[in-house]
Amino acid sequence: MSKKILFIYNANSDTGNKMLDFAHKIISPSTYDCALCSLTFGNFIENTQWKIFRESLLAKGYKLQFLHKDEFQKSYKSKFGYAFTYPIILEETAHDIEVLVTTEKLNGFEKVEELVDFLSLSVVG
Repeated sequence: MSKKILFIYNANSDTGNKMLDFAHKIISPSTYDCALCSLTFGNFIENTQWKIFRESLLAKGYKLQFLHKDEFQKSYKSKFGYAFTYPIILEETAHDIEVLVTTEKLNGFEKVEELVDFLSLSVVG
């Protein structure tokens, strides 16, 4: 089984929340609650360094899934039943979910390079 990595944003998927998150990220980025989004996306497009890294994971056979917290909770609650804080990065195995990057760790990263370096060591090895 190839590795599946789940990237869970600290945001909900409905249109109203997406619009509020977009505005919040522009107006007051220092108080925005989703470090994963802030690190991997600018205000309008995906961060170039992140995109290159993400594509390299795909080329190595990793399956990547990006979910809002409500989508994750709907899809995975009955399967695993764990309570997580968000944002978070998880690895799904055949029988379990393991935390790759905690909320606290993600919130501590100031640049996308830190996230890429951490994931390179944790996932790619």
